[in-house]
Amino acid sequence: MEVSRRSCILYSLIMVVVLAKIGKSQLTENFYVKTCPMVETLVKKAVDKKVNQEFAVIADTLRLFFHDCFVEGCDASVMIKSKNGDAEKNASDNLSLDDDGVDLVIKAKKAVESVCPGVVSCADILVIATRDCVVRAGGPWYNVDLGRRDGLISKASRVTGNIPKPTFNLNQIKKIFAKKNLSEYDMIALSGAHTVGVSRCKSFANRLYSQIDPLLDSTYAKQLMATCPKNANSTITTNMDPNTPNTFDNVYYKNLLVGKGLFTSDVALYTDLSCRKIVNKFANNHHDFNAAFITAMRKLGRIGVKIGNQGEIRKDCTAFN
Repeated sequence: MEVSRRSCILYSLIMVVVLAKIGKSQLTENFYVKTCPMVETLVKKAVDKKVNQEFAVIADTLRLFFHDCFVEGCDASVMIKSKNGDAEKNASDNLSLDDDGVDLVIKAKKAVESVCPGVVSCADILVIATRDCVVRAGGPWYNVDLGRRDGLISKASRVTGNIPKPTFNLNQIKKIFAKKNLSEYDMIALSGAHTVGVSRCKSFANRLYSQIDPLLDSTYAKQLMATCPKNANSTITTNMDPNTPNTFDNVYYKNLLVGKGLFTSDVALYTDLSCRKIVNKFANNHHDFNAAFITAMRKLGRIGVKIGNQGEIRKDCTAFN
Protein backbone atom coordinates (compact mmCIF):
# COMPACT_ATOMS: atom_id res chain seq x y z
CA MET A 1 0.00 0.00 0.00
CA GLU A 2 2.83 2.40 0.93
CA VAL A 3 4.56 1.80 -2.43
CA SER A 4 1.30 2.37 -4.27
CA ARG A 5 0.68 5.57 -2.29
CA ARG A 6 4.14 6.86 -3.07
CA SER A 7 3.66 6.05 -6.76
CA CYS A 8 0.42 8.02 -6.82
CA ILE A 9 2.06 11.00 -5.11
CA LEU A 10 4.99 10.89 -7.54
CA TYR A 11 2.64 10.65 -10.52
CA SER A 12 0.61 13.59 -9.22
CA LEU A 13 3.73 15.72 -8.79
CA ILE A 14 4.90 14.88 -12.31
CA MET A 15 1.49 15.79 -13.75
CA VAL A 16 1.50 19.11 -11.86
CA VAL A 17 4.86 19.98 -13.43
CA VAL A 18 3.78 18.84 -16.89
CA LEU A 19 0.49 20.72 -16.74
CA ALA A 20 2.25 23.82 -15.46
CA LYS A 21 4.61 23.74 -18.43
CA ILE A 22 1.75 23.18 -20.84
CA GLY A 23 -0.21 26.02 -19.27
CA LYS A 24 2.67 28.40 -19.76
CA SER A 25 3.09 27.31 -23.36
CA GLN A 26 -0.47 27.52 -24.64
CA LEU A 27 -1.64 30.27 -26.96
CA THR A 28 -3.54 32.98 -25.10
CA GLU A 29 -5.03 36.33 -26.03
CA ASN A 30 -2.92 38.13 -23.41
CA PHE A 31 0.34 36.29 -24.02
CA TYR A 32 2.37 39.52 -24.29
CA VAL A 33 0.52 41.49 -21.64
CA LYS A 34 3.68 41.77 -19.52
CA THR A 35 6.48 41.31 -22.05
CA CYS A 36 5.17 43.48 -24.91
CA PRO A 37 1.79 45.08 -24.10
CA MET A 38 1.98 47.46 -27.08
CA VAL A 39 2.41 44.75 -29.71
CA GLU A 40 -1.11 44.91 -31.21
CA THR A 41 -1.03 48.72 -31.29
CA LEU A 42 2.33 48.71 -33.04
CA VAL A 43 1.21 46.15 -35.63
CA LYS A 44 -2.01 48.06 -36.30
CA LYS A 45 -0.02 51.24 -36.99
CA ALA A 46 2.13 49.34 -39.48
CA VAL A 47 -0.97 47.88 -41.13
CA ASP A 48 -2.68 51.27 -41.40
CA LYS A 49 0.39 52.85 -42.97
CA LYS A 50 0.88 50.04 -45.48
CA VAL A 51 -2.81 49.86 -46.45
CA ASN A 52 -2.85 53.60 -47.05
CA GLN A 53 0.07 53.13 -49.42
CA GLU A 54 -1.10 49.93 -51.11
CA PHE A 55 -4.64 48.62 -50.57
CA ALA A 56 -3.77 45.30 -52.23
CA VAL A 57 -1.73 44.39 -49.15
CA ILE A 58 -4.97 43.34 -47.45
CA ALA A 59 -5.57 40.37 -49.74
CA ASP A 60 -1.83 39.68 -49.98
CA THR A 61 -1.56 39.33 -46.21
CA LEU A 62 -4.62 37.11 -46.00
CA ARG A 63 -3.13 34.77 -48.63
CA LEU A 64 0.23 34.81 -46.88
CA PHE A 65 -1.43 33.72 -43.63
CA PHE A 66 -3.40 30.93 -45.30
CA HIS A 67 -0.39 29.59 -47.19
CA ASP A 68 1.74 29.73 -44.07
CA CYS A 69 -0.68 27.84 -41.85
CA PHE A 70 -1.46 25.11 -44.38
CA VAL A 71 2.21 24.07 -44.54
CA GLU A 72 4.16 23.32 -41.34
CA GLY A 73 1.49 25.19 -39.35
CA CYS A 74 1.34 28.90 -38.51
CA ASP A 75 5.04 29.47 -37.97
CA ALA A 76 6.05 32.08 -40.57
CA SER A 77 7.97 29.40 -42.51
CA VAL A 78 6.51 30.74 -45.77
CA MET A 79 8.51 33.94 -45.30
CA ILE A 80 11.94 32.32 -45.32
CA LYS A 81 14.23 33.24 -48.22
CA SER A 82 16.61 30.58 -49.53
CA LYS A 83 19.77 31.07 -51.56
CA ASN A 84 19.18 27.63 -53.05
CA GLY A 85 15.58 28.36 -54.00
CA ASP A 86 14.24 25.43 -51.98
CA ALA A 87 12.18 27.21 -49.31
CA GLU A 88 8.37 27.18 -49.09
CA LYS A 89 8.03 30.48 -50.92
CA ASN A 90 9.82 28.93 -53.92
CA ALA A 91 7.25 26.18 -54.39
CA SER A 92 5.03 26.55 -57.46
CA ASP A 93 1.92 26.97 -55.29
CA ASN A 94 3.51 29.98 -53.58
CA LEU A 95 5.01 31.81 -56.54
CA SER A 96 1.86 33.91 -56.90
CA LEU A 97 2.23 35.30 -53.36
CA ASP A 98 2.99 39.00 -53.66
CA ASP A 99 5.71 40.65 -51.60
CA ASP A 100 3.45 43.28 -50.03
CA GLY A 101 2.27 40.91 -47.30
CA VAL A 102 5.83 39.95 -46.39
CA ASP A 103 6.90 43.59 -46.46
CA LEU A 104 4.09 44.48 -44.05
CA VAL A 105 5.19 41.83 -41.55
CA ILE A 106 8.82 42.94 -41.84
CA LYS A 107 7.90 46.56 -41.14
CA ALA A 108 5.64 45.59 -38.24
CA LYS A 109 8.38 43.36 -36.83
CA LYS A 110 10.85 46.27 -36.98
CA ALA A 111 8.45 48.49 -35.07
CA VAL A 112 7.87 45.82 -32.43
CA GLU A 113 11.58 45.04 -32.09
CA SER A 114 12.31 48.69 -31.35
CA VAL A 115 10.13 48.42 -28.23
CA CYS A 116 10.29 44.72 -27.31
CA PRO A 117 13.44 43.18 -28.80
CA GLY A 118 13.51 39.40 -29.12
CA VAL A 119 10.05 38.88 -27.65
CA VAL A 120 7.40 38.65 -30.40
CA SER A 121 7.55 36.05 -33.17
CA CYS A 122 7.04 36.81 -36.85
CA ALA A 123 4.27 34.18 -36.79
CA ASP A 124 2.31 36.14 -34.19
CA ILE A 125 2.86 39.41 -36.03
CA LEU A 126 1.44 37.83 -39.19
CA VAL A 127 -1.65 36.66 -37.27
CA ILE A 128 -2.27 40.13 -35.82
CA ALA A 129 -1.62 41.86 -39.15
CA THR A 130 -4.04 39.52 -40.93
CA ARG A 131 -6.81 40.34 -38.46
CA ASP A 132 -6.15 44.06 -38.83
CA CYS A 133 -6.18 43.79 -42.64
CA VAL A 134 -9.59 42.11 -42.50
CA VAL A 135 -10.86 44.97 -40.32
CA ARG A 136 -9.45 47.62 -42.66
CA ALA A 137 -11.46 46.11 -45.51
CA GLY A 138 -14.67 46.30 -43.47
CA GLY A 139 -14.56 42.82 -41.98
CA PRO A 140 -15.08 41.79 -38.36
CA TRP A 141 -12.62 42.48 -35.55
CA TYR A 142 -11.75 39.50 -33.39
CA ASN A 143 -9.36 38.56 -30.60
CA VAL A 144 -6.27 36.69 -31.70
CA ASP A 145 -4.49 33.91 -29.82
CA LEU A 146 -0.78 34.60 -29.35
CA GLY A 147 2.33 32.79 -28.17
CA ARG A 148 3.54 31.13 -31.38
CA ARG A 149 7.21 30.69 -32.10
CA ASP A 150 8.78 30.80 -35.55
CA GLY A 151 9.49 27.50 -37.27
CA LEU A 152 12.90 26.09 -38.12
CA ILE A 153 11.91 24.27 -41.31
CA SER A 154 10.93 25.73 -44.68
CA LYS A 155 11.04 23.30 -47.60
CA ALA A 156 9.46 23.71 -51.02
CA SER A 157 9.03 19.94 -51.20
CA ARG A 158 6.59 20.02 -48.27
CA VAL A 159 4.17 22.40 -50.00
CA THR A 160 2.83 20.11 -52.73
CA GLY A 161 -0.52 18.62 -51.80
CA ASN A 162 -1.08 20.96 -48.86
CA ILE A 163 -2.28 24.15 -50.55
CA PRO A 164 -5.85 24.29 -51.99
CA LYS A 165 -5.79 25.09 -55.70
CA PRO A 166 -8.40 27.21 -57.53
CA THR A 167 -8.92 24.34 -60.00
CA PHE A 168 -9.80 21.81 -57.30
CA ASN A 169 -13.14 20.01 -57.20
CA LEU A 170 -15.10 19.69 -53.98
CA ASN A 171 -13.61 16.37 -52.88
CA GLN A 172 -10.08 17.69 -53.33
CA ILE A 173 -10.83 20.84 -51.33
CA LYS A 174 -12.53 18.90 -48.53
CA LYS A 175 -9.60 16.51 -48.28
CA ILE A 176 -7.04 19.28 -47.73
CA PHE A 177 -9.16 21.10 -45.15
CA ALA A 178 -9.95 17.85 -43.34
CA LYS A 179 -6.20 17.15 -43.07
CA LYS A 180 -5.98 20.35 -41.02
CA ASN A 181 -8.97 19.37 -38.86
CA LEU A 182 -11.07 22.11 -40.44
CA SER A 183 -14.73 21.25 -40.98
CA GLU A 184 -16.84 21.74 -44.08
CA TYR A 185 -18.36 24.76 -42.34
CA ASP A 186 -14.89 26.19 -41.69
CA MET A 187 -13.88 25.53 -45.29
CA ILE A 188 -16.82 27.48 -46.69
CA ALA A 189 -16.33 30.33 -44.23
CA LEU A 190 -12.62 30.64 -45.07
CA SER A 191 -13.41 30.57 -48.79
CA GLY A 192 -15.20 33.86 -48.14
CA ALA A 193 -11.77 35.51 -48.06
CA HIS A 194 -12.14 35.55 -51.86
CA THR A 195 -14.36 38.56 -51.31
CA VAL A 196 -11.25 40.76 -51.57
CA GLY A 197 -8.24 40.73 -53.84
CA VAL A 198 -7.41 39.74 -57.40
CA SER A 199 -6.44 36.63 -59.31
CA ARG A 200 -4.19 35.99 -62.27
CA CYS A 201 -6.01 34.83 -65.40
CA LYS A 202 -4.37 31.40 -65.46
CA SER A 203 -6.12 30.47 -62.23
CA PHE A 204 -9.53 30.35 -63.92
CA ALA A 205 -8.67 30.08 -67.64
CA ASN A 206 -9.72 26.42 -67.50
CA ARG A 207 -13.34 27.63 -67.23
CA LEU A 208 -13.26 29.92 -70.26
CA TYR A 209 -11.53 28.37 -73.23
CA SER A 210 -12.13 25.26 -75.32
CA GLN A 211 -15.50 25.23 -73.57
CA ILE A 212 -17.11 27.78 -71.28
CA ASP A 213 -18.06 26.24 -67.95
CA PRO A 214 -21.88 25.92 -68.06
CA LEU A 215 -21.97 26.84 -64.36
CA LEU A 216 -20.49 30.24 -65.18
CA ASP A 217 -22.88 33.11 -65.86
CA SER A 218 -22.60 33.85 -69.61
CA THR A 219 -22.34 37.63 -69.21
CA TYR A 220 -19.72 37.24 -66.50
CA ALA A 221 -17.81 34.79 -68.72
CA LYS A 222 -17.69 37.37 -71.52
CA GLN A 223 -16.40 40.00 -69.08
CA LEU A 224 -13.67 37.64 -67.93
CA MET A 225 -12.64 36.81 -71.49
CA ALA A 226 -12.46 40.49 -72.32
CA THR A 227 -10.10 41.03 -69.40
CA CYS A 228 -8.22 37.79 -69.90
CA PRO A 229 -7.92 36.90 -73.59
CA LYS A 230 -6.70 33.42 -74.46
CA ASN A 231 -3.00 32.99 -73.60
CA ALA A 232 -3.07 36.31 -71.75
CA ASN A 233 0.05 37.74 -70.16
CA SER A 234 0.64 36.00 -66.84
CA THR A 235 0.62 39.33 -65.01
CA ILE A 236 -2.94 40.26 -65.99
CA THR A 237 -5.39 40.04 -63.09
CA THR A 238 -9.07 40.50 -62.36
CA ASN A 239 -11.07 41.02 -59.17
CA MET A 240 -12.16 37.84 -57.42
CA ASP A 241 -15.38 39.60 -56.42
CA PRO A 242 -16.72 41.56 -59.43
CA ASN A 243 -19.13 43.60 -57.32
CA THR A 244 -17.41 44.76 -54.11
CA PRO A 245 -13.74 43.81 -54.60
CA ASN A 246 -12.39 46.18 -51.94
CA THR A 247 -14.85 45.31 -49.19
CA PHE A 248 -14.76 42.33 -46.88
CA ASP A 249 -18.42 41.27 -46.97
CA ASN A 250 -20.70 38.36 -47.82
CA VAL A 251 -21.16 39.32 -51.48
CA TYR A 252 -18.82 36.45 -52.43
CA TYR A 253 -21.61 34.04 -51.47
CA LYS A 254 -24.25 36.08 -53.27
CA ASN A 255 -22.10 35.83 -56.38
CA LEU A 256 -22.06 32.03 -56.10
CA LEU A 257 -25.86 32.03 -56.19
CA VAL A 258 -25.89 33.66 -59.64
CA GLY A 259 -22.99 31.89 -61.36
CA LYS A 260 -20.33 34.47 -60.60
CA GLY A 261 -17.90 32.37 -58.63
CA LEU A 262 -14.49 32.87 -60.23
CA PHE A 263 -12.75 29.55 -59.54
CA THR A 264 -13.69 25.93 -59.99
CA SER A 265 -13.17 25.60 -56.23
CA ASP A 266 -15.66 28.43 -55.66
CA VAL A 267 -18.49 27.09 -57.78
CA ALA A 268 -17.94 23.64 -56.27
CA LEU A 269 -19.33 24.98 -53.01
CA TYR A 270 -22.70 25.63 -54.66
CA THR A 271 -23.00 22.41 -56.65
CA ASP A 272 -23.07 20.28 -53.49
CA LEU A 273 -26.40 20.24 -51.61
CA SER A 274 -24.82 20.18 -48.15
CA CYS A 275 -22.46 23.05 -48.95
CA ARG A 276 -25.20 24.99 -50.74
CA LYS A 277 -27.20 25.27 -47.52
CA ILE A 278 -24.22 26.96 -45.85
CA VAL A 279 -23.57 29.21 -48.86
CA ASN A 280 -27.21 30.31 -48.81
CA LYS A 281 -26.99 30.97 -45.07
CA PHE A 282 -23.93 33.18 -45.45
CA ALA A 283 -25.36 34.94 -48.51
CA ASN A 284 -28.53 35.83 -46.61
CA ASN A 285 -26.94 36.86 -43.32
CA HIS A 286 -23.57 38.62 -43.09
CA HIS A 287 -23.59 38.23 -39.30
CA ASP A 288 -23.60 34.45 -39.68
CA PHE A 289 -20.72 34.68 -42.13
CA ASN A 290 -18.70 36.98 -39.88
CA ALA A 291 -19.17 34.70 -36.87
CA ALA A 292 -18.20 31.61 -38.86
CA PHE A 293 -15.19 33.36 -40.38
CA ILE A 294 -13.89 34.41 -36.97
CA THR A 295 -14.22 30.88 -35.59
CA ALA A 296 -12.53 29.38 -38.64
CA MET A 297 -9.68 31.91 -38.60
CA ARG A 298 -8.94 31.21 -34.95
CA LYS A 299 -8.95 27.47 -35.63
CA LEU A 300 -6.70 27.94 -38.64
CA GLY A 301 -4.35 30.05 -36.55
CA ARG A 302 -3.80 27.17 -34.11
CA ILE A 303 -2.72 24.63 -36.71
CA GLY A 304 0.73 23.17 -36.10
CA VAL A 305 1.91 26.03 -33.91
CA LYS A 306 5.27 25.92 -32.16
CA ILE A 307 5.07 26.89 -28.50
CA GLY A 308 7.14 26.89 -25.33
CA ASN A 309 10.68 25.82 -26.17
CA GLN A 310 9.86 24.87 -29.76
CA GLY A 311 11.07 26.97 -32.67
CA GLU A 312 12.60 30.40 -32.13
CA ILE A 313 11.90 34.13 -32.14
CA ARG A 314 13.47 35.29 -35.38
CA LYS A 315 15.37 38.54 -35.57
CA ASP A 316 14.75 38.68 -39.32
CA CYS A 317 11.42 37.25 -40.48
CA THR A 318 12.97 36.08 -43.75
CA ALA A 319 15.87 34.13 -42.23
CA PHE A 320 16.46 31.59 -39.48
CA ASN A 321 18.56 32.84 -36.58
